[in-house]
Amino acid sequence: MKPYCAFLRGVNVNGHTMKMSDVCDVFSRAGMSDVISALASGNIIFRSAHSQNKLRKILEQAMAKYYGGQISLFVKNAGEIKTMIKSAPFVKNAKFHVYAFICEAGFEDTLINEFRGVAAAPDEDAKIRGGVFYWQCAKGATLDSGFSKILGRKDMKDKFTSRNIGTIEKITAKFGM
Repeated sequence: MKPYCAFLRGVNVNGHTMKMSDVCDVFSRAGMSDVISALASGNIIFRSAHSQNKLRKILEQAMAKYYGGQISLFVKNAGEIKTMIKSAPFVKNAKFHVYAFICEAGFEDTLINEFRGVAAAPDEDAKIRGGVFYWQCAKGATLDSGFSKILGRKDMKDKFTSRNIGTIEKITAKFGM
């Protein structure tokens, strides 16, 4: 049984917020073990004997059946999550948020191209490291960024999810790494 984390794209379905305890129950009924939520924001840590490639399909189907609608998620193994921390290109700075984007392989190139296509705010930056797209922006300016407006486009909706690097660190700690 290998450890994984599923990153839900969102925690709202048809205007209702999913309870993480319910999501954990869905994962358990789908055959996952040692299921826990991390930070109550759509991060589910679990163990499974299934291959990583099969897990997304199994879990999305189980979630769709329970919630009556499509639920997008991304599954990463413990090593990939640890690498997200090690690969982060920006030095910690209390004035900035740093986000790691979890997406299908290759979509990080789309994200960097979209970032390069807008005027970046002062000190805003983005880089790809280890197959992960990272975005740094000043605290308080996230929603004002031209890039954040791109992220809200409907054609981008199910292509990625993002987490603050601090959240990724807390998830890593839950794995005991």
